[in-house]
Amino acid sequence: MSLLVVGLSHRSAPVSVLERAALTAQAQAGLLTEALTAEPAAEAAVLATCNRIELYTDVDKFHAGVAEMSTLLALHCGVGLDELTPYLYVHYEDRAVHHLFSVACGLDSMVVGEGQILGQIKDALARSQELHTAGRLLNDLFQQALRVGKRAHHETGIDRAGQSLVTFGLEQLAGDVSVADWAKGKCALVIGAGSMSSLAAATLARAGVSEIVVANRTPERAHRLVEILTEPGGPGVLAHTVPIAEAADELAKADVVVSCTGATGLVLTGREIADAVAGRNGHLDLLDLAMPRDIDAAVHRLDGARLVDIESLAAASADAPMAADVERVRAIVTGEVDAFGAAQRAAHITPTVVALRTMAADLVNSEITRLRGRLPGLDDKERAEITQTVRRVVDKLLHAPTVRVKQLASEPGGAGYADALRTLFDLDPQTVAAVSRADASSTDDPNRGRS
Repeated sequence: MSLLVVGLSHRSAPVSVLERAALTAQAQAGLLTEALTAEPAAEAAVLATCNRIELYTDVDKFHAGVAEMSTLLALHCGVGLDELTPYLYVHYEDRAVHHLFSVACGLDSMVVGEGQILGQIKDALARSQELHTAGRLLNDLFQQALRVGKRAHHETGIDRAGQSLVTFGLEQLAGDVSVADWAKGKCALVIGAGSMSSLAAATLARAGVSEIVVANRTPERAHRLVEILTEPGGPGVLAHTVPIAEAADELAKADVVVSCTGATGLVLTGREIADAVAGRNGHLDLLDLAMPRDIDAAVHRLDGARLVDIESLAAASADAPMAADVERVRAIVTGEVDAFGAAQRAAHITPTVVALRTMAADLVNSEITRLRGRLPGLDDKERAEITQTVRRVVDKLLHAPTVRVKQLASEPGGAGYADALRTLFDLDPQTVAAVSRADASSTDDPNRGRS
């Protein structure tokens, strides 16, 4: 089996296509389930964020896998395959590992180095574990990706190479002044109460806004966010909630709007914003972090309003500082990809080695049983000594070749050593497969690897 990635992102597709292809939680679950029923795939995981949709699978046939997974991706995205295909990219084996590790480090993000992708990768792994679509390969891959991403952020200054989308978006609105100078004393409307909206609200509170209004479809989450913003020892901002249906009514008194919801349609229309800015002094600043977009893109052409959205963030971040820190992260990724490949190749031969040692142990037991029949006069001490001697001889004979074959198998091109070992010792393929299944079952625990 081999790792395959089929996906699209801000690097391969325009925002309009990404918006239409956005996967709901239900669609993700359906995609994972159907990917496993497809003949080429044995494991599946979906990484879906505001600017990427990627399907990771373990397949036994490359071309059939690409065709089947592309078809399923298009089906669940609701975009025709012919229309989606020009924007799809495919990564296979080591290139697929390199891609995910780069994503985890923030190298493939619109804002280089943003750390929120680590939480999204963790969520993707948790989802596939809960649905039992991740086996040994994808569990190992995603857990290692999380470790690589954390290592990159810990060992380099990649965080400084590109801020989070929230910070970067607010900096775009602030322009030539600091976010604190721009935000001081303003009234902010935050639409949504998820991780991105909550981060935006907290950032605005720390920056010195005087009031925050939170609008969310689930009132309980909105109230919880307000409690966090106004708790003792916090930034001391005034905050309250309104029903999301009244969000447009709050535009008239808002100075800045941040929106990031899971809505499939517009939350704020161009007409609503045009009405809000009519006759006001100064601009209404809007930050749309949702995919698909929450705020009508027509606002870009509206006098009196200034909109920063995912598409404009992508353009603005093209010249963000990278250089030395990015190169250091790339070196980390390259080394980690090599290490992951070596570990996977070594693990591939382990069932064969276990099967060989099991066969040897069975042979020893059989011969000792035969010896007991031929030499009934041996006492227990003598039989135990003979048994121990035979086992030591067999262990010593097998030790060097099994250790060496594991070393060779971990090197590039070493996959054939397992086949050679099975052929040389005439190992039963079903026995090897049984060892593999028993070992793989240990990865089925949905809590495995969570931290």
